[in-house]
Amino acid sequence: MNHPAFHEFLLAEEIRHREQDALRPRSRPSGRGTLAESEVVLRLCTVHDDHALDRLAELEGKPLAAGRFVVAIVDGALVAAQPLDGGPALADPFRPTGHILPLMALRVRQLTNGAGRRRLPLPRWSAARL
Repeated sequence: MNHPAFHEFLLAEEIRHREQDALRPRSRPSGRGTLAESEVVLRLCTVHDDHALDRLAELEGKPLAAGRFVVAIVDGALVAAQPLDGGPALADPFRPTGHILPLMALRVRQLTNGAGRRRLPLPRWSAARL
């Protein structure tokens, strides 16, 4: 058991260190750049994305729509998905995705001719997801 004065001293030191840390400028980890430097990839989903799509639906609290999605990958992580057949996009609420959603909507319009029907036929291997 520590002496109460020593316990108060330790608490005061902890508070002082945390206040100093709060005032210190933060730098990003060397492996990640700023938002503008992040690599963004838009592509059609594959069966390998099913787990990540389920996770996005859980985070959003929405059911996962059936069919294909245009997915957004930022720095190797799937952060957003837009259904090809229409409907609202799913996005990770803990990552900045506001700049990606308009790009995904544009890509969906390009792939579907804006009418909800696919312009390009799906490869045979992806028809199994439907």
